[in-house]
Amino acid sequence: METWGGEQVERAVADAVAVLRTAVDRDWAGTRAGRLEWDCRRTAEHIASDLIAYAGQLAGRAQNAYAPFRISLDECTGNADVLDVIGTTGALLAAAVRTTPPGVRAFHPFPFRSADREGFAAMGVAEVLLHTHDIATGLGLAHAPSADLCEGVLTRIFPHVQPGESPWPTLLWATGRGELPGRAPVAEWRWSNTLALPAERLTLEGVTPAAARDLAVGGDGGFRWAAGGPFTGTREAAGMTVKAYESGVHRPEWGMFALVRREDGRAVGAIGFHGAPDEDGRAEIGYDLAESARGLGYATEAVRALSAWALARDDVRALFATVERANIPSQRVVARAGFVQVADVDELFAYELRP
Repeated sequence: METWGGEQVERAVADAVAVLRTAVDRDWAGTRAGRLEWDCRRTAEHIASDLIAYAGQLAGRAQNAYAPFRISLDECTGNADVLDVIGTTGALLAAAVRTTPPGVRAFHPFPFRSADREGFAAMGVAEVLLHTHDIATGLGLAHAPSADLCEGVLTRIFPHVQPGESPWPTLLWATGRGELPGRAPVAEWRWSNTLALPAERLTLEGVTPAAARDLAVGGDGGFRWAAGGPFTGTREAAGMTVKAYESGVHRPEWGMFALVRREDGRAVGAIGFHGAPDEDGRAEIGYDLAESARGLGYATEAVRALSAWALARDDVRALFATVERANIPSQRVVARAGFVQVADVDELFAYELRP
């Protein structure tokens, strides 16, 4: 899977600056930016502020809050100068994304208090695309960003939004800026970065719809895999994730996680849920390991970590797993993780874990 990040930030910024530079002689401070309450000048300054903030979070590896600094422009700064600042802060974010190793996360509040380099890149691109649209609408300029940038944003930080016929109108609708046939207007919205759960030797890293789509068709999903991985079950689970996303029922925290080994950054398998908890608060889990990673306790460690996270929630009353009768190693995994057998149906054993 091709790395998504620095190049996309640069493209989004370059396109935005090119569009807005055609109207630098206009009164930005006296013109409202689309549906926003801000004027066009303040909105442009906001783009630059977001880009430098995201770059600072990644570069400084902030963990608990935003780094306490902000951008301040000189009093005599003109509209053209603001675009130069946007270009500069965009370059800084692109550089921060490129130089941040995979798996490194920094603080961002929505929704799980952290984001990785791809998440910060997607947020930066989203800020540029959406606020350029706001300014362009106010100034009466034509603005239509490339479909691949819009789709990249949707499949990375809007995993809960069902894709539409075209990515750009879908992104506008998802952020309260447009309408889609058959869908109610959006009044409140928030993007969603991936969830990462720490375990003893592993990190359970949330798999985005973009990564799942790549895994389902034979790619690596953006992960470096241990020998023999990803195994068949992982690719099948990725296909299920894609189907859930395309049907609009995907919920990222109830999706798929790659099991990334901390010592070398390699993915050794995957774990996840078959969907969100049902009305009785029951959720089913499944897992899969690369052949070279079996017999080392990784599956047990992952099941324990995911189970602890799920059962700590108010909406989960029990976890459920099914294991083939002939799969003795997997039966031992769920047993070591605290699950107890509750049923025997055909060739499957059913296991349950309650708080």
